[in-house]
Amino acid sequence: MAFHEDVKARGVLIVVEGLDRAGKTVQCQLLLEALQQRGHHVKYIKFPGNTTMKVCLGWVLKHACSDRNSLTGKIINGYLQGQAQQDDHSIHLLFSANRWEAAQRIRSDLSNGITIIVDRYSYSGAVYSAAKENPDLSLEWAWQPEVGLPRPDLLLFLSISAEETAKRGGYGEERYETNAMQSKVRHLFDRLLSMNHGHDIHLIDARFPVDQVAKDILNSTLGHLSERKPLETFAKLRSWQELTEATSQESVNSKTGSAQRITY
Repeated sequence: MAFHEDVKARGVLIVVEGLDRAGKTVQCQLLLEALQQRGHHVKYIKFPGNTTMKVCLGWVLKHACSDRNSLTGKIINGYLQGQAQQDDHSIHLLFSANRWEAAQRIRSDLSNGITIIVDRYSYSGAVYSAAKENPDLSLEWAWQPEVGLPRPDLLLFLSISAEETAKRGGYGEERYETNAMQSKVRHLFDRLLSMNHGHDIHLIDARFPVDQVAKDILNSTLGHLSERKPLETFAKLRSWQELTEATSQESVNSKTGSAQRITY
């Protein structure tokens, strides 16, 4: 659908996902700066803590924008630093609540034409909880609290093995940064992202140098920014049943070229 220049369009919701130490925060900062230099109105949110770039601008590269001072963020931070113990189900629901705290703000900013870059989102939330292999906490169970949150227009997955991330600086500082855990997380990411979420997924090779990864991310993003999106086109994350049905239909539609686009 084509738009006249005087028709107001909403912003684009971009999610960056990947294993721990895949380079998400640095790449979000570089993408933010690149888009701002091109005249786009952009904000950056990092989960957990839903801290925005308004707070962290000029500070994120030194401190990884790790402010977790929201109501749920403080509890989550203590858990991730190993200072507190939580039941697997309760901490998962706190992670989800942390995203719901920001949902209305995300929709409002998008409506005002602001593009939002999100560092970790519901996909991380679901796979990290399911990777604990609690028999009562499946990937399907973990996904349910996310249903209804704003659906991204583009998901950028920084693809790298658990073995490679373990070689990077700072690895092991937080609870989930072990090779066994990260290997499980990668397997679950592959499973979840193979489902039809109704948005584009671009797999970015994160083994390359930072500047090359940033270039690949920018190229993927600019194509979406050129597609102006009308204000009324707000989508929500699908339920597990909807994901399953859409994925089944996708296998049928793939012959006609109408399936979800996953770009490698």
